[in-house]
Amino acid sequence: MRKKVALKDVAKQVGVSAALVSYVLNGKEKEARVSTAMADKIRKAAAALDYKPNHIAQSLKSGKTNTIALIVADISNPFFSNIARIIEDEAKKHGYVVLFGSSDERAERQQDLIDVFLNRLVDAIIIAPAAGTEKQIARLQKMHIALVLIDRYFPNVTVDCVHLNNIKAASKAVNHLVKKKRGKIAMLTYDTPLAHMRERQAGYKAALKANGVKYRKNWLLQASYQHLQQDVAEQLQQVLQPLQVDALIFATNSLAVAGLKKINELGIKVPEELAIISFDESEAFDFFYSPVTYINQSVSSIGIGAVQLIINKINGNATKTSTVVIEPELIIRESCGSKMKMKK
Repeated sequence: MRKKVALKDVAKQVGVSAALVSYVLNGKEKEARVSTAMADKIRKAAAALDYKPNHIAQSLKSGKTNTIALIVADISNPFFSNIARIIEDEAKKHGYVVLFGSSDERAERQQDLIDVFLNRLVDAIIIAPAAGTEKQIARLQKMHIALVLIDRYFPNVTVDCVHLNNIKAASKAVNHLVKKKRGKIAMLTYDTPLAHMRERQAGYKAALKANGVKYRKNWLLQASYQHLQQDVAEQLQQVLQPLQVDALIFATNSLAVAGLKKINELGIKVPEELAIISFDESEAFDFFYSPVTYINQSVSSIGIGAVQLIINKINGNATKTSTVVIEPELIIRESCGSKMKMKK
């Protein structure tokens, strides 16, 4: 194995001290009063020897690794992968590298990832927290780890966060369906105590009431993350065969993708028999014969907002806890069109 080139090797090649080489390669030649000619010579020698800086040594000296950890539910989900890319690009502008991990909505998996990232000495953590992880978040705060929550939050934990106005988003969906003359509106959500999902349910119920539409408990359906496909199929079976509703709101894009498979399997026509709205976009929607209307929660705003908050935390510029609330936008496509007249 080839021996790694060290500062002393570059210094020996040029005939100067290792300290002088360090100053130049760290961009501090002016402070050390190194001539332009000598600085160029040192840099050329470092390049010729293929010198790579020892980031571990630099981190131990500076107390920073210039890394940010990002933990989401599932990095393969387009919603989270798009946010991850934006966070990665924004962090790079500030000189930071992002490390990724998926919790799979499991508290123990999230804790494992936190431990791994802390052992890597990350400077900060951005988390879309799994249910039941309030104590994990509180522990990170006690350790004075720079921390920001995205997409989800805990009402009883005071911490910087970026999330959608979920109640308003659900209301927009219901209001649009009512305008389309839909009066039997069901909603499929995840079975979780997380606040963002509870708020979407609350917005759905409140909007039904505001529009004079009857709320039926058995039309608020729930599926588990761990048994997504099976639960979605079983829950939808209850209201779609026979067809009891004329509209369906999916609380996430993953629920919508699984739901569209079942709807297609049952031969239900969208939007003639059933109108559909989903939270978040998915590429799969483009392949469905009736492009799906969806709630856009601006992954760009979430990603940029999260990085700004975390950089402020890292640099000690945050004097108080901040919450960034993203306003929803309803992207109207074809899945909420005219309702087919049923034969008597």
